[in-house]
Amino acid sequence: MPHIVVIGAGIVGLATALKLLEEKPGLQVTILEKENQVAQHQTGHNSGVIHSGIYYKPGSLKAINCKKGYDMLLAFCNEHGVPYDICGKVIVATQQKELASLENIYQRGVQNGMTGICKINQAEIKEKEPYCAGIAGVWVPQTGIVNYKAVSEKYAELIRQQGGEIRFGEQVTQIQQTNKEVVIETGKGAHHADVVVNCAGLYSDKIAKLTSPQVDLQIIPFRGEYYEIKPERQYLVKNLIYPIPNPDFPFLGVHFTRMIGGGIEAGPNAVFAFRREGYTNRDVHFGELWEALSFPGFRKVATKYWRDGLYEMYRSYSKAAFVRALQVLIPDIKREDIVPGGAGVRAQACDAKGNLIDDFLILENQQVLNICNAPSPAATASLAIGSSIAAKALQKI
Repeated sequence: MPHIVVIGAGIVGLATALKLLEEKPGLQVTILEKENQVAQHQTGHNSGVIHSGIYYKPGSLKAINCKKGYDMLLAFCNEHGVPYDICGKVIVATQQKELASLENIYQRGVQNGMTGICKINQAEIKEKEPYCAGIAGVWVPQTGIVNYKAVSEKYAELIRQQGGEIRFGEQVTQIQQTNKEVVIETGKGAHHADVVVNCAGLYSDKIAKLTSPQVDLQIIPFRGEYYEIKPERQYLVKNLIYPIPNPDFPFLGVHFTRMIGGGIEAGPNAVFAFRREGYTNRDVHFGELWEALSFPGFRKVATKYWRDGLYEMYRSYSKAAFVRALQVLIPDIKREDIVPGGAGVRAQACDAKGNLIDDFLILENQQVLNICNAPSPAATASLAIGSSIAAKALQKI
């Protein structure tokens, strides 16, 4: 029986392995994961939002897979008893100059086939979020919340039940291709495979370059830091409140998110991280930092976004500045209402020309599939993305 090795036990790697086993029962599937548990990085630090797909360019891989993956995820959670809540969210404009962007977001939702979304006025915003300062908004009833680590653990359980293997503490160091097989070296030995699927997230570019040195992109890590609202002030937010994204900066901006396990998160910012797994502003890896700073594409990104980048960095070190950003949406929130929460690092692919890759990106050769860009909504879309990757991988054997 052919053997497929998946590198990375985040939600996309796990979903791919699960779909491989569902499509071809009895297939030999091995996941290699450098950590000692699943979902330890992007997936495990995810804010837990089930995305509706309203933001994404119609026809893009993000839009297509989010819509399909949304339905697949809810069906999966229903079948396997994973708790979730479709609570809806409001996207709000707080200034007149944002109204055109709000209209564009609404139209994208319509073009992406979303039903039930609607424009709401200031009074209707107050009905849904009494403390929100929006002057106009869009109500998105499809948006929900879930624990993606719990989803990932269920994927892993099913993978094992269907004969798949997950090997922890196996960091890939080399990959050698021959006409007959691919040999994957880790600190614990060698694995022989017919096809390799690289779902290494923050290190997906490095893994890709082991077999395709010509890959002309690099992962730039952006940390998103959160605060949590103290329990006695959580009444300020009922569900999810999002701003109009800054059209000049490729991130959604700070927002409020109710979590499935309780509590309200406020954030994130979007700070260039000084290491790929740098979850605090004190985490530095000088080799990885120099790698990013010396990459021509990053220097072009920094030139383009330096003002926004400096402001994000300032908010990372200044709680007062973070609170001011939150007060745009919830004027009543005060500095003493929030305490430091968690953080995640987004693996953002950047090419040498300084383009931040916006869509999902899969690069491949005869025996290897490299998933080189899988940002949000990859968790929501994981089963749809996993199905697509699995189909490509099975074509190679």
